[in-house]
Amino acid sequence: MSLSSGERAFPEVGVRRFGSVNWLGTWTLYLKEVRRFWKVLTQTIVAPVITTLLYLAIFALSVGSLRPAVHGVPFVVFLAPGLIMMTMIQNAFANTSSSLLISKVQGNIVDILMPPLSPGELNFGIALAGVTRGLVVGAVTAVGMAPFVTMSIVHLWAVVFFAVGASLMLSLLGMLGGIWSEKFDHLQAVTNFIVLPLTFLSGTFYSVDQLPAFAHRITHWNPVFYLIDGFRYGFTGHADGSIQTGVILTVAVNAVLWIVSDRLFRKGYRLKG
Repeated sequence: MSLSSGERAFPEVGVRRFGSVNWLGTWTLYLKEVRRFWKVLTQTIVAPVITTLLYLAIFALSVGSLRPAVHGVPFVVFLAPGLIMMTMIQNAFANTSSSLLISKVQGNIVDILMPPLSPGELNFGIALAGVTRGLVVGAVTAVGMAPFVTMSIVHLWAVVFFAVGASLMLSLLGMLGGIWSEKFDHLQAVTNFIVLPLTFLSGTFYSVDQLPAFAHRITHWNPVFYLIDGFRYGFTGHADGSIQTGVILTVAVNAVLWIVSDRLFRKGYRLKG
């Protein structure tokens, strides 16, 4: 059917015009999420870094000189990578969870759901922004520690892999927490009863080899233990657990979390009124 002069051909309603992946839309969503935490730099980056440096100062000044070396590594040098990882995963979680929950509470979640983005593209854009915040906070924390702790990278691949893998894992977990939560009390419960215990009881401040046999076995069921242990291995060359297990577990948990998050977006669970 020919079109008369002045008429224009428009695609049918619901037909994607961006190919198999809407790269521009995904990139725009990612930038929007990054700018969201970048505008409050003092709260989202500076404050966590200062808090982590205070942890380092307290442990270094109070027990640093009293604690023996851990596997031949000075205690403060052993502690520093754990603190860096801790602040990375906490901030990756906070970025995605707060973004989704605030959008739901303020009623502007529709601004995320209405654009022509597939559930996978939503998943990717929001999760990647959480990873970005985790890595930025971790890098700034490492720079802040540099004048006080002498750290050297022994295995670069381990530092990069576990930093990215851990940030992605907690970013995805934060998305699940943000989707499930209907008010800030719900999200705080996830933080207090899941994220903090997993982080604090994972060898951040101690070597798990010092634990009783029962606690040692329980710790090896904690996925965050492998994230911290692998990241620390990248700096010290020593690991309390199996690095191979840590790599496999990190990939597997991230794959499961990604699939669950993708399905929740597809169903609109607690996102669509």
